[in-house]
Amino acid sequence: MARKDRSHLEDDEEYIIVSKSELKRDMDELKVIGSRLIDMKQSMLDKLPLEDRLRRALDESKRITSFNARKRHLGYIGKLLKEQDLEPITILLNSLDSSSEEFNRRFHQLERWRDRLINEGPKALTEYLVKYPDADHQHIRQLVRNAQKEVKLEKPPASSKKLFKFLREVDGL
Repeated sequence: MARKDRSHLEDDEEYIIVSKSELKRDMDELKVIGSRLIDMKQSMLDKLPLEDRLRRALDESKRITSFNARKRHLGYIGKLLKEQDLEPITILLNSLDSSSEEFNRRFHQLERWRDRLINEGPKALTEYLVKYPDADHQHIRQLVRNAQKEVKLEKPPASSKKLFKFLREVDGL
């Protein structure tokens, strides 16, 4: 048997050998990210810096109903994700995943805001509006007044829940 001529290779070069199983695991991870992106609301997808081909593929996936076609399309989305910077995508996905630390941190922060808005009143409200200037000022003031009135009259916390829902919408959680 003839020996292969490897004299053109330098001795200092390192070769990283990746097993076929590892490549498959990486592709499966990309498919999981792709399926989470498919299930995501359009408003959240718009916040991500996605390439046009990937964005079109995600839009097209909403029309696919066949199981096998969806599975093939998910493979295509995974292939497109290989070319994409995954860091901002995974950060957003983790912030929306209720089991992640980031989601829990933001959720508890919003609970603290709700409690402060109800208990401290105008001082906390001005701080909140400075932090979230896009929030509807009039609507949040009305929600805070209604929640304070409920606490005063010892009624069930319906307005408090509405206030929390509004805070989540403003935060994007």
